[in-house]
Amino acid sequence: MKIAVFPGSFDPITVGHVDMVKRALPLFDEIVVAVGVNSTKKTLFTLDQRLEWIRQVFASYPSVRVDFFQNLTAHYCQRIGARFLLRGLRNGSDFDYEKTISQLNHIVGGGIETVFLIAQPEFSHISSTIVREIMVGGGDATPFLPAEIHISPELPKG
Repeated sequence: MKIAVFPGSFDPITVGHVDMVKRALPLFDEIVVAVGVNSTKKTLFTLDQRLEWIRQVFASYPSVRVDFFQNLTAHYCQRIGARFLLRGLRNGSDFDYEKTISQLNHIVGGGIETVFLIAQPEFSHISSTIVREIMVGGGDATPFLPAEIHISPELPKG
């Protein structure tokens, strides 16, 4: 069985993330959208809220599973039997960073392969960081969020 892990903070999940998973579905038997929990990283939304949103977004996709993990992504992949990591590239900076991480994951993860998909042009400018900044600044982030996500004007603290 070909299992891929699509790791991230998904704080929040964006239309770019959703596009990446949908485009990768034909490549794998199962894709695990896995929220990485990093105790040193401040998030805007709680882990439970992020997991719930991801579950809502992919509710009609039986080959997508939602999970979370702590510590190294490569170790999580080994634990669940995933041989692939799925990563999106928006630009050259993403490539430089992700290339290094993929090489380290290959060593630490016992040969895990990273599959890169290039972001579609209409999503290449979207990141969770930018979406959070729009929200915190009082702007409307709706165009960047999946339709299943409804965020009240009063933002929760993660």
